[in-house]
Amino acid sequence: MKRIAICAPATPITRDEAGWAYAFAKAAFPDVELLFHEQCYAEEGHFAGSDAVRLAALLECANDPSSDAVWFARGGYGGNRIAALAVDQLHGSAKSKTYLGYSDSGYLLAALYRAGIGTPVHGPMVIDGSSSGNTEALSRSLSYLIGDRSGLESSLDDRPTVAFNLMTLAMICGTELMPDLSGHVVMVEEVSEYLYAVDRLLFHVTQHLHGIAGLRLGRVSGVPENVRPFGATPEQMARYWCGREGIPFLGMADIGHDQANKIVPFGLAGRASCS
Repeated sequence: MKRIAICAPATPITRDEAGWAYAFAKAAFPDVELLFHEQCYAEEGHFAGSDAVRLAALLECANDPSSDAVWFARGGYGGNRIAALAVDQLHGSAKSKTYLGYSDSGYLLAALYRAGIGTPVHGPMVIDGSSSGNTEALSRSLSYLIGDRSGLESSLDDRPTVAFNLMTLAMICGTELMPDLSGHVVMVEEVSEYLYAVDRLLFHVTQHLHGIAGLRLGRVSGVPENVRPFGATPEQMARYWCGREGIPFLGMADIGHDQANKIVPFGLAGRASCS
């Protein structure tokens, strides 16, 4: 039985959303037990509880030797406020667990990767199924957590790889959370940003990515309509800024804020099939 601890380092989910995911997992993945921390439902302004509450829940889930992985309930905003504090207090079994999430969870994945703790993995979160009733993304992550690697992003090769929401990566650059990405393929995706903002983010992140193996662009979705057309596609922007900074543009990646979002383990670990 795989025991998967679930906490909400940024924003909360509801008990109904958790119940939906729990029922689905129990029916479709009988060898998986989802352990929802009570903190998932806490509310304090924007956040799923105060920084102290969210940090404590993350540490409880990660340091618990009876669980095999930590799955983040949803994104939003807030992981950056506790990420550095968390890595300093992880010990024992926390250092060998899988940590799965994306979007705002990228702050935590980056901090874990920088510290060499566990296996950080970009992939769908609890909310990706329970908010829509669609099981595709939920199944992909649960399958991955029990050893099925069929949901991996198809372009993964022999180079270490990371995947981030573009805004999240831009905020990580130059901070205590930023890992050394030399020689890595860096995949980025974005949602709900104007195209001019996507261009601005690419300008910023490419300044910090010298020495990477190359950049892949995931889906840029939910783009608001601006009063003035930007005049370039996200791919054209990525090619432009990569060219300016001498970064190889490697093409597209199958990641994004959608049901098709594929699994990307950080580095080279977490790719081999396992029981």
